[in-house]
Amino acid sequence: MKVVAVEPIGISRERAEELAKQYADKGCEFVVYPDRKEDEPTLIERMKDAEVVIVSNIKLTRNVLEQCPNLRFLNVAFTGLDHIDQNYCKEKGILIRNASGYATQAVAELSVGMMLDVYRQITAFDASTRALQGRNNILGRELHGKTVGIVGTGAIGLKTAEILKAFGCCILAYSRTKRQEAKSMQIEYTSLSDLMQRSDIISLHVPLTEHTQGLISKEMLSLCKPTAIIVNTARGAVIDNSALADMLNQERIAGAAIDVYEYEPPLQANHPLLNAKNTLLLPHVAFATQESFSIRVDIILRNLDEYLAK
Repeated sequence: MKVVAVEPIGISRERAEELAKQYADKGCEFVVYPDRKEDEPTLIERMKDAEVVIVSNIKLTRNVLEQCPNLRFLNVAFTGLDHIDQNYCKEKGILIRNASGYATQAVAELSVGMMLDVYRQITAFDASTRALQGRNNILGRELHGKTVGIVGTGAIGLKTAEILKAFGCCILAYSRTKRQEAKSMQIEYTSLSDLMQRSDIISLHVPLTEHTQGLISKEMLSLCKPTAIIVNTARGAVIDNSALADMLNQERIAGAAIDVYEYEPPLQANHPLLNAKNTLLLPHVAFATQESFSIRVDIILRNLDEYLAK
């Protein structure tokens, strides 16, 4: 059996050599490619003979998957699966497992960090200090006492709420599934429109599905307070970024902190958020910590071992 990691996913060359020996004893050829390539011809070349493919958030289209006749298991080193043609996998009986939970702490911490940055203008003050300027009479804002609307109360949404509770925030939530744990955290579930109207900060934590694509629409954004800020560490297509940019430039929303977009960064020069006012833009880094990558490798290897044991 051939197992191929089409990218290193945090596995060092030394660790890859160890794994190759370990899985050879189990009758597997274990290959870890040392670089990340996203073009389809390279992906096909790397995957074409594999029964098991390990991949993170590289897009796998039907065209790529059709060239892999031996493929039986996609071991996804990522939480979301919207980058994979799941319909094709279902048709062909290809098993898909994700690495759910590996970056819960990482994403929650960055979400709150982005809120702090926007409220206290940390990045802007760094730039002004380097430009030999002072505070210029600018006042920041505190998280304490603010109402934060959590859209999506999965593991990451609840962890974000937990951290925000320590800051003294009031938490509202909107989710298709109401979590029992939310009661003990004194989280108030409400409608999305009510959350948008009442929240000082709106933090997005839903996966991208047919139900959540465009969820935060122009109409929903129009409900926000002019002092509200939006934080998105979920998926770019969950929000209408063109409408968000327009509202930021019209000062109908106070600010936005964005880590995810309609496609993976680098951004194109015409992306609407690049020229929007009061934005903190990051290149999809919320999941990327030393700790989360270590956890991710452990989950992927556990998934592989469970597959081999069947």
